[in-house]
Amino acid sequence: MSVGDPALLAFLGLPSDGSTTVTESTALTLSAVYRAVSLVAGSIGSLPLRTLTETDGQKVRAKSFLDSPGGRDRRFTASEWKQLVATHLLLHGNAFLQHVYNGAGALVALYPVHPLSVEVEWDDRRPGGKKFTIHLEDGKNVVLDSTSMTQVMGLSLDGLRGLSCIEKARVSLSTGISGDRQAGRMFSSGLSISGFITPDAAESDLEGDEPEVIKTAVNKAFTGTKNAGSVAVLSKALKFHPMTLTAADAQFIESRAFSVEEVSRWFGVPPHLLSQVEKQTSWGSGVAEQNRGLARYTLTNLTTPIQERLTLLLPLGKTAEFDYTAFIKPAPEDEIALILSEVNGGLITPNEGRRIRNLPPIPGGDTLRLPAGMGPAGSPPKTEGEAE
Repeated sequence: MSVGDPALLAFLGLPSDGSTTVTESTALTLSAVYRAVSLVAGSIGSLPLRTLTETDGQKVRAKSFLDSPGGRDRRFTASEWKQLVATHLLLHGNAFLQHVYNGAGALVALYPVHPLSVEVEWDDRRPGGKKFTIHLEDGKNVVLDSTSMTQVMGLSLDGLRGLSCIEKARVSLSTGISGDRQAGRMFSSGLSISGFITPDAAESDLEGDEPEVIKTAVNKAFTGTKNAGSVAVLSKALKFHPMTLTAADAQFIESRAFSVEEVSRWFGVPPHLLSQVEKQTSWGSGVAEQNRGLARYTLTNLTTPIQERLTLLLPLGKTAEFDYTAFIKPAPEDEIALILSEVNGGLITPNEGRRIRNLPPIPGGDTLRLPAGMGPAGSPPKTEGEAE
């Protein structure tokens, strides 16, 4: 690995272009980045991960180790595991999962390994054509191949490693980090004062400890919650000058808002979900529409490669799939109207509709209905002259 390799610089936390140092830890100090990552990874962590088989054209749930992908030793819960894998994939463009087998040789768990501790090389002599070298904290190395390591890869240019969002967004993120640090220095150095007091032009300059005495008296009389809403009265010999935003201050505030927009673009999260309320979304106004847009344009970019790689680890005929049903579930009134139309249209039975609403079955509720005048589904058509 070259000393100028961006991956090495990222691992060491060194800037590659003279800008502010950006690592996953420093990037997550930006509120917009933390919110975007926690929103996307948390949403994926909440999605049920199903193992499915196809029977008579229908997908049926099946048992597999993916019911507890982090293992039965409680190292990770299912949601923690999914959230960690999604975070690695989102920030680094790669997620590495080390296989854990039981005494009988069956795959029972997948342990996530931090992407920065894994080096990937082409090796046609090994299964899968890749060699994975894990650099441990004690300085030792562990070499694995595709029989003991699964790589989930995001957008890639060479098929060897996915592109790291932290690395590619380094300049944009460093600007945001620098802005946060500058704001901290401004407030800590007292540049956030509300105003200043000067003697009237007709009066002489303040001398000795007079400025400190006046400052203490004014702060005691006019600041604090107990003085909120009170009328401020100053000596006629004094004038109060409120601090106003300069053009540079306004530009600085605007740049902070722009950094949120940059994070929004990099992570595929609309600004309004990052509390940038001035921006509007074109994904719809309802929660279901917004969730559907987030799922379609952002979450599936992460869940699809994950479930495809997991499917390769399952027995033939079984597939792994994230269930978005609850995530994009419409409002109750819209859902009820949809269920009624499906029941009355003969698409589902009344009991299937009740099951969606977590209601118990009813007698006779397993028969499909057809539109009025057509009778129950499956009944033979009436011949001409047949008694009703």
